[in-house]
Amino acid sequence: MKRLLITGAAGGLGSVMRMRLAHMAEVLRLSDISDLGAAAPNEELVPCDLADKSAVEALVEGCDGIVHFGGRSVEDTWEVIRSANIDGVFNLYEAARKHGCKRIVFASSNHAIGFYRQTERLDADSPTRPDGLYGVSKVFGEAIASLYFDKFGIETACVRIGSSFPEPKNYRMLSTWLSYDDFVRLIERVFEVPNLGCPIIYGASANEATWWDNSKVSYLGWVPRDNSEVFREKLGAKLAPPSSDAPDAIYQGGMFAADGIHED
Repeated sequence: MKRLLITGAAGGLGSVMRMRLAHMAEVLRLSDISDLGAAAPNEELVPCDLADKSAVEALVEGCDGIVHFGGRSVEDTWEVIRSANIDGVFNLYEAARKHGCKRIVFASSNHAIGFYRQTERLDADSPTRPDGLYGVSKVFGEAIASLYFDKFGIETACVRIGSSFPEPKNYRMLSTWLSYDDFVRLIERVFEVPNLGCPIIYGASANEATWWDNSKVSYLGWVPRDNSEVFREKLGAKLAPPSSDAPDAIYQGGMFAADGIHED
């Protein structure tokens, strides 16, 4: 690509992928409302509030692809969620439509299906069961992606990210962990395949304890290589397993399922 846009580039995953995806385009256009630091030689820094429709339209202009990490990444009040994750996603897709940007990675979340129990195995056709307002916003984003694919041909990989960190932080993450290397390989495949469509993809590595089945998106050619089991002994040495009645041991979304509504 000539120009790849990464929104939320100052966040946890955005800052990692800023370095890891530099090879994918001549220019990385990086955006956030937080400080992005200094630009590397192949970077363009464009501060942008996703709730600002005209600013988002200017942000997307000239981009061949988008990796969308921007928005609120945890549970919050409806006012915050709506501005960043509802209005912001709509603004992004409208800008993509107007400027002819045809391929997007949408960072969805396991919290779109967080009220399923850990005993249930899910695939791309499993109905959504969000575990909070944040999860609802990700369901909305997946629906917008589907609409803009069917109506305008904009292809989106809706990646229901599990837990993408250097290593799992708790026992639940032994099932949801997505290594940075596997995530990079997934994003590479999204922009390499000739026909993407609008698939739901569970963002998890090849974990033995996984609850998710990606067989319906095997056409992407993405085969995760890493496995959280290599961290199980290390995790057990410093952390006791949760009790059997703890939300972290019952629900796929963990503690999000037990959280209340954050009032404005």
